[in-house]
Amino acid sequence: MSGRTAGDQVTIADVARHAGVAASTVSYVLSGKRTISATTRDRVLASVRALGYHPNAGARALASRRANVIALVLPLRTGMQVPVVMQFATAVVTTARRHDHDVLLVTSDEGPAGLRRIAGSAIVDGVLLMDVELEDSRVPLLRELALPSVLIGHPTDTTGLACVDLDFQRAGELCVAHLAAAGHRRVALLGAPAAVYARGTGFAHRTRTGFLAAADRFGVDAVALPCEEGPAAVRRDLESLLARHPDVTGVVVQNESAVGPVLATLPLLGRRVPQDVAVVAICPDQFAGQSGLTCVPVPAEEVGRQAVTLLMRRLHDEPVPEVTLLEPRLTVRDSSAGAGR
Repeated sequence: MSGRTAGDQVTIADVARHAGVAASTVSYVLSGKRTISATTRDRVLASVRALGYHPNAGARALASRRANVIALVLPLRTGMQVPVVMQFATAVVTTARRHDHDVLLVTSDEGPAGLRRIAGSAIVDGVLLMDVELEDSRVPLLRELALPSVLIGHPTDTTGLACVDLDFQRAGELCVAHLAAAGHRRVALLGAPAAVYARGTGFAHRTRTGFLAAADRFGVDAVALPCEEGPAAVRRDLESLLARHPDVTGVVVQNESAVGPVLATLPLLGRRVPQDVAVVAICPDQFAGQSGLTCVPVPAEEVGRQAVTLLMRRLHDEPVPEVTLLEPRLTVRDSSAGAGR
């Protein structure tokens, strides 16, 4: 029993559940876009008849032609670093144009409802999602929709998805390995704002996991703290850190907006960089280079390009890996040196 009343609108996801197949399989049966076995086809069509499913005009149009538009779902949330996010967006737009696609930018934070609205509009061929959480509420719906998608970031369960990102866990490990090799025995991570951790954003949690695991492996004492935005907040966080852990000689910063204030505030607190405290950042290399900052660059342009490329492959029904992680690299500059002890 479906549990539906006559007034309920049957969706392609309902047909898929009834037939015991993926939503994409139902789409292929209805559109004739891909050859499906006779047994599966008959089962899907039987479910269509049993549930009284009628594809709407928009769905039929989407199955028969391309809109040559992809959606970039980029919810603007507390703690997001807009300049870095826009680097991702720019890379997506320029790469999409090389594939003769335009980009619809969606910045409202509507969760699954927003995805359902986009899919139902039939105005895009596929969707890219940013600011992915470990337990992202949008993911179950993505698996149901017959709309190709790629995530910039990856949730805990990547089954049936296509995701691309920097390997942030490895990035955290690299930072600690560099500081440990330079002789630092007490290090700190000034991470993303607390709101980013609270909503379970993947990149922040994975960096912290890698940072703490590497510290344990190298026998380095470590503390990981969120870092808020703005010079006053950075000073408050640094003062608190150094009051509780005065022997910290290495700091890793993952909040891009805090990098400048950290470099400016440490000398005001009697800590010279790098003589007293070495500073390493996980941030765009353009900014780090101007500041003489050792960093693991965030390759926003490369991630954006790969995300679009993967989506185009999905649009052409080509197989893609569930997770593509870019290997981080460390660029050493003047801000990190020996422990100075």
